[in-house]
Amino acid sequence: MKKVYFVRHGESQWNVEDKICGVTDSPLTDKGQEQAVKTGMTILEVGIHADMILYSPLQRAADTARKISEITGIPAREESRLIEQNFGIWEGTSPRNSMDFFRAKLNFINSFERGESMFRVAQRIYNLLDELKIDDRTCILVAHNGIARFVKSYFEDMGNEEFAAFGVKNCEVCCFEF
Repeated sequence: MKKVYFVRHGESQWNVEDKICGVTDSPLTDKGQEQAVKTGMTILEVGIHADMILYSPLQRAADTARKISEITGIPAREESRLIEQNFGIWEGTSPRNSMDFFRAKLNFINSFERGESMFRVAQRIYNLLDELKIDDRTCILVAHNGIARFVKSYFEDMGNEEFAAFGVKNCEVCCFEF
């Protein structure tokens, strides 16, 4: 079975502040930098073999991917389709897990005001995964919690509430099989 790995970026400043990041850049904390190093070491220790790391252009994911690349020797390159969803009016708001934001995430076809709809994000992530499925290389995707939802939904059916509630911890490594 062909595999693809997913890693959420390390802890960012807005993660600590419990703010919705979306496409707003928030730098990694010192802990986030350490998590990225530890993830690189874990990838080596458990013997994950990958040909390429593809990462979101947002700094928190790019910094995480570069640390992992430095440690593992796996080449890394930016992949613009991995950018986090634009959450529009929700960007910078807190708390991240508010009931209002959770309900807004259930409206898949509607764009977040000044943002991006769930359907648009699914289109770009599913297109990328379709390409990776027929590619001979094994990739590690380094991106965001919102993107993790779409990656998981590509491989497994999820109800709306399950999709909206799904999350990945900072620098958690997930494996999916085509």
